[in-house]
Amino acid sequence: KKLATICLEVPVEFDAAAFKINTDGNELTHFYTRYNIKSMLKAIQPFISEGGAVEAASEKKLPECQVINDASAAKKLVDECRQAGRMSAAAVFSGKAPSVALTGLGVAVNGKRYFVDVSTKGDFGQDSLFFDENAAENELWDILKVLFSDKSVVKYIHGLKNYYHANVEVTGKVYDLELIGYLLNPASSKYDVAELAAVFAPTLTAPENGADIYNSVSWQAFALEHISEDMLQQLEEKELEKLYNDMELPLVDVLADMEKNGIYVNRKNLHEQSAAVGKTIADLDKEIRELAGADFNVNSPKQLGEVLFEKLGLPVIKKTKTGYSTNAEVLNQLRGEHPIIEKILSYRLWSKLKSTYLDGISQLIDSVTNRVHTSFNQTVTATGRLSSSDPNLQNIPVRTEEGKKIRQLFEPGAGYDYLLSADYSQIELRVLAHMSQDENFIKAFKNNEDIHARTAAEVFGIPMEEVTPTLRRHAKAVNFGIVYGISDYGLSQDLGITRKEAAGYIDSYFEKCKGVKTFIDKVVEDAHAKGYVQTAYGRRRELPSINSSNYMQRMLAERMAMNTPIQGTAADIIKLAMIKAHKMLKDAKLKSRILLQVHDELVLEVVESEIEAVKSILKDAMENIVSLSVPLSIDISMGKNWAEAK
Repeated sequence: KKLATICLEVPVEFDAAAFKINTDGNELTHFYTRYNIKSMLKAIQPFISEGGAVEAASEKKLPECQVINDASAAKKLVDECRQAGRMSAAAVFSGKAPSVALTGLGVAVNGKRYFVDVSTKGDFGQDSLFFDENAAENELWDILKVLFSDKSVVKYIHGLKNYYHANVEVTGKVYDLELIGYLLNPASSKYDVAELAAVFAPTLTAPENGADIYNSVSWQAFALEHISEDMLQQLEEKELEKLYNDMELPLVDVLADMEKNGIYVNRKNLHEQSAAVGKTIADLDKEIRELAGADFNVNSPKQLGEVLFEKLGLPVIKKTKTGYSTNAEVLNQLRGEHPIIEKILSYRLWSKLKSTYLDGISQLIDSVTNRVHTSFNQTVTATGRLSSSDPNLQNIPVRTEEGKKIRQLFEPGAGYDYLLSADYSQIELRVLAHMSQDENFIKAFKNNEDIHARTAAEVFGIPMEEVTPTLRRHAKAVNFGIVYGISDYGLSQDLGITRKEAAGYIDSYFEKCKGVKTFIDKVVEDAHAKGYVQTAYGRRRELPSINSSNYMQRMLAERMAMNTPIQGTAADIIKLAMIKAHKMLKDAKLKSRILLQVHDELVLEVVESEIEAVKSILKDAMENIVSLSVPLSIDISMGKNWAEAK
């Protein structure tokens, strides 16, 4: 006890002034924001004064929410916004594209916050401020909606695409702070108003949990007003305004149209396919248990591990805390060791496709349109690529028989004749050729050569006509591996070769493709110096771990540095091409339209009489959207379903 007791008799003099924080509060805020240290950011904010000194500072007061419930008050709010030349708005939406309704609106102007129930049939229930079960229009909304189309009023909103879905005409200067938040920090996982406020205005008092809809939505509008200046200042400082104005903002309109269009699904074929795949899965389950000579649950990693490594005696690749690992990496390494492995891999693939697509899509078919209306997300990937959800149509395997069976279910809808696919040919490698100015790459693309065969010939020192399919496959893996910042270990796993051989391939590749080596080294060097990387269009990705003392974190950040400029620039080019193609189709008053974007591919629904016009528009929009050192090229194909069109 004596040993563990703190000695209090030490002669220490206490000087409170010595413990005062002398760091500049604004610098501290910037540091905590950049590295996402939210708890400290929130803790320090109440003590930072206007001048940046760290001292006792009062919390910013939240004004009362004023509820607008008559025409006179609504007109006064419109006048106030017009006089201010700006408004911040947050909305409540109901439904999913293509049937979205705007039911509640929070507005903030001049440091005041308002709420208006703009539902047409009292969506907030009998207690709604504007409840009339026979109402067809809401007079308050009729008064307020002019603000969104008034070009003299700058709009600060969140989630512009939903306004388009709700058929709100939004024109003039618009700042979608969700998109701007994404551009400022693409690595974040959330961009809702509360998250943005926590970063850009940590001292802003939020309504208590469980606050009524009026207080909650009007607070969101108030928060948008509060954070807009700082966010726009950062957008300007990071030179991202052009990216926002020329790419991300106009893309919202394109994506809204695509989501409204949806894609037709043959429901009869879907049910038949689901039943057939269900039988395939059941048969595989039976075959696996017969090969194992045991009755066990194939879906249980624990039971499967015991069967593979104890009963069948297969070599143990990896262990976990609960037993043997049976993940995809392990099973792929065990290929050829026993016939059961191929059956298990096939069983897992079919099970995933059935649950994700056959069963999942069935629940997502719109009962009115008979179409699936996937959501395209602008704020998910750190590289700038779009993603899709509900359902995710970008993850359907492309070259497998299983993937083709899923794609066969998507067809042109009534009034259309074909699905048309326009796919960029090796766009990331073409971007790499342009950005690296590598002579071999530029020569191959300009002469329209097989880039992978050309790379194989260079790396292995043989004439192109002697390149075997195996050597071409190896060169292809290296080409794409370089784009994704692959290591010798990753390449060895992909090709089933030793790590030493993989390292030799990479060394030989860099020896022959000196431009690529110089480019990648420069990108990584700049990332270490700046702490971020950029695409050709200025899209930024912060890399906080690039100078980390942790080797694994530093290497991961370096791979991100290699990958982002190439993949991000390719994603930016595709976005610009989508915007141009969408506009050209509309300007030509064609019925044919864009339905999907899947990485490097656009899928359109076309009528027969417009095929040549559509092909011409796509070639112009996609191949001429930017001038690179090598030509951009697209492959166009058509069919009566997506599998035929791919």
